[in-house]
Amino acid sequence: MNSITAIATSVIPNPTPVVPAQAGGLLTVLNWASGIGLVLGVLGVIIVGITMVIQLQRGEGAQSIAKLGWVLLGCIIITGAAGIVRAFV
Repeated sequence: MNSITAIATSVIPNPTPVVPAQAGGLLTVLNWASGIGLVLGVLGVIIVGITMVIQLQRGEGAQSIAKLGWVLLGCIIITGAAGIVRAFV
């Protein structure tokens, strides 16, 4: 059985991914989109922090914790986008 699996695995090609030269513009756009998304994520965390301070002074502090969770989830998705897409492709 081992000789059959050795023959079968030696036939399977192992391609190496190569980015074509025409994809340079697309990669630039994706890098810009990722950078802008992360900057907006940091800005979102700052805004949620400011609203948390204001709401804590009013006595309504727990309501903005959910907003912070959504902003952090968005940041995680932005930073992990390449890995997420790679898992499906």
